Amino acid sequence: MEEEKKTFDLKEVAQHKAQDDCWMVIHGKVYDVTKFLDDHPGGDEVLLQTAGTDATDEFDDAGHSDNAKIQMEDFYLGDCQELLKTVDKDVSAKDHILNATESTTESVGILSKFLQFLIPLALFGIAVAIRRYGNEGENVA
Repeated sequence: MEEEKKTFDLKEVAQHKAQDDCWMVIHGKVYDVTKFLDDHPGGDEVLLQTAGTDATDEFDDAGHSDNAKIQMEDFYLGDCQELLKTVDKDVSAKDHILNATESTTESVGILSKFLQFLIPLALFGIAVAIRRYGNEGENVA
């Protein structure tokens, strides 16, 4: 049977910002990184600066490897419900933008195909008109 995920709020996470008790939130998930402080490649100061807070931006800005992201699972405690809602909203907003972009791209694609057909047709019509009416002017004189 699956273990039920524990949820925390930011106030609770904020109480854990010491060298011997260091928690942080990354992408709406709460991690206890206390045991990792000495092993962190960037040093413990980097983690302690964001201890007790949402460290998502700092984590993303550091450009962590896939291995680092997998290693985080060892320190996972639960979810921060407040931030998961924000993460979900951000994801749905990005999805909405992507869908709108795809729709716009499809519209541009249809317009492009239409213009690829219409422009040569118009040029052909103009060429025929010039030839026809251009020749009539020569016969009149």
